Amino acid sequence: MTSPSDAARRTVLITGASLAGPTLAYWLHRYGFAVTVVEKAHAPRGGGYPIDVRGTAVEVVRRMGILPALQVAHIDTGRFTFLDADGGEVAALHPSAVAGSVAGRDLEVGRGDLTAALYETVRDDVEFVFDDSVDTLDQHESGVDVTFRSGGQRTFDVVVGADGMHSGTRKVLFGPEEQFHRYLGYGFAVFTMPNFLGLTRELLMWNTPGRAAALYATGDADDDLHAFLNFHQPEQPLGVVREGLREPDAQRDLVARTYAGAGWEVTRIVEAMHQADDLFFDTAGQIRMLSWSSGRVAFVGDAAYAPSFLTGQGSSLALVGAYMLARSLATHGDHVDAFAAYERDTREFVTMNQALVDKGGARLFPTTAEALEQRNARLRDLVAMPASTPQPAHSALVLPAPAPAA
Repeated sequence: MTSPSDAARRTVLITGASLAGPTLAYWLHRYGFAVTVVEKAHAPRGGGYPIDVRGTAVEVVRRMGILPALQVAHIDTGRFTFLDADGGEVAALHPSAVAGSVAGRDLEVGRGDLTAALYETVRDDVEFVFDDSVDTLDQHESGVDVTFRSGGQRTFDVVVGADGMHSGTRKVLFGPEEQFHRYLGYGFAVFTMPNFLGLTRELLMWNTPGRAAALYATGDADDDLHAFLNFHQPEQPLGVVREGLREPDAQRDLVARTYAGAGWEVTRIVEAMHQADDLFFDTAGQIRMLSWSSGRVAFVGDAAYAPSFLTGQGSSLALVGAYMLARSLATHGDHVDAFAAYERDTREFVTMNQALVDKGGARLFPTTAEALEQRNARLRDLVAMPASTPQPAHSALVLPAPAPAA
């Protein structure tokens, strides 16, 4: 095991200040590392769609001391109602029954609430550099020379990419994303809109084959809704998600064409999308890397193993992965051994959770009439069940004790 005095001389650059980055920074600081976090945004990002903290990840936030704050921020959604093409009710359930979550233990919070809690925990202990990113990485025997987009140059012992599914750090080191990207056959758009139905702490989802529209009320009737449009795209829409990924007009046009003629309130939702100033568009996909490191550079969270929103496990994998990586670096003096231990101890947990997309994660969004009817039958069966069955993959990794603090 490395000693605190040894660890104190080790410097780590973390790229990305969303979930995995601040979590990793917290634990590395506790273990005596000198940590710098660089983030391309101007500040920690607030807002965003609600996200889940489940299973093993709940223990990570408990050990960080932020569980009570997240419990206060927990979104206590009471009902998940599925609708048919005309808006008629198919089934209404508690959300935990659908997700395989454990009511009273697992958490759902606003992404901004989790980001803020993580940032506040570590902001005064490590160096944060906003509005910047990595431009080049030059590895050598004694460290990694980093050139930043701003023109600055520094050397670190280790660099960790925690900058999301479309990681710029990963691109600098390995090249185009396509070699790691597994397309899952869906495009989606997320935005907020006025609560025209007066919904309170509930979720409605309309489906026809290959199309879904959801309205999520995380607050009261006067609060905005989170709107979600998810649609089947057999071939990845490269013109929209590559060169035009950040071109809102192309995104809006694709969604509008896809939902033309849809029933219920979908036309109104699409109209709201055209007015939204917070539209986020992407395709459903996973990142699958044969190795999560190369030399002195490693990756964590979505940058290494994004599971896709279809699993609901992106935030939990980020939290657990960051904890495991920090612990490995603290207990191994050599980065090669540390990265090997991180991958050895975490890979199975990641694989199980990424596999959820093949074991039912996408079944909420059937692409054929037959599959839709089968899903609806399963939902009606769930209504009759007395309690939800926890998803084993969520807690498949038993979190080891932290390494000794420096």
